[in-house]
Amino acid sequence: MLDLNKDNITQVVLERFANTPDPRLKEIMSSLIQHLHGFARDVKLTEQEWAQAIDFLTRVGHITDDKRQEFILLSDTLGLSMLTVAINNDKPEGCTESTVFGPFYVSNAPEYALGDDVANGANGTPCFVKGSVKGLDGEPVAGASIEVWQSDDDGSYDVQKPHLDSMQGRGVLHTDSEGNYYFRSIVAVPYPIPDDGPVGQMLNLTNNHPWRPAHLHFMIKADGYETLVTHVFRRDSRYLDSDVVFGVRKSLVVDWVEQADGTYLLEYDFVLNPSNS
Repeated sequence: MLDLNKDNITQVVLERFANTPDPRLKEIMSSLIQHLHGFARDVKLTEQEWAQAIDFLTRVGHITDDKRQEFILLSDTLGLSMLTVAINNDKPEGCTESTVFGPFYVSNAPEYALGDDVANGANGTPCFVKGSVKGLDGEPVAGASIEVWQSDDDGSYDVQKPHLDSMQGRGVLHTDSEGNYYFRSIVAVPYPIPDDGPVGQMLNLTNNHPWRPAHLHFMIKADGYETLVTHVFRRDSRYLDSDVVFGVRKSLVVDWVEQADGTYLLEYDFVLNPSNS
């Protein structure tokens, strides 16, 4: 009969998982067990604290639905999402850098022709966005799919407004034969992540703010190239140095230039990494 105690339980648990057939799953589970047990020992975790942690994670699950992903917010605000991105997107010099996906992406966004207004009625200062999509060797990437999404001037995404009849501030476009893209939208503004749930409570208790700097989301796909998920940030935005989800990368921060008529111009060229497949 096993005589389990605080000194031998970790090894016993590891042996219980030792026959996991999938090598990668075995590696992940073994490391997870060791780190979780090590964490509990390091902080001398009490039973009450562990019960509070379970309650916290339960509330994260309860508030998550098809419109709100609190687990992504939790991963983002702990820096884990950005760490995973950095680990898995170590691209050659010259490629556009990736950043966090975020919780507000929606599939099946409407298709737009180049030059169209993807804001589709979203409130904000008009902005014209243009640039190119090229490969690492400078070749234009024709027909690349570009998905864009952003908040409105109030700092809210369309999925946060259930009364809307159609999607706003998001759409899918395709580059022309020279790899160029251009569309109309609105100027990005800083906004807070949803902080009325358990993640917001965590931020408040740890004296952290919920704000993200102004940015426009991009996801670019093209045959023969790795998919790029990234943002383009406004250089004059607040919170660039304290993004709540740690997503800012220097190469993605650019000027949004005010024009004589009060509108803005954003120019950004993307460089994709060739895929190995």
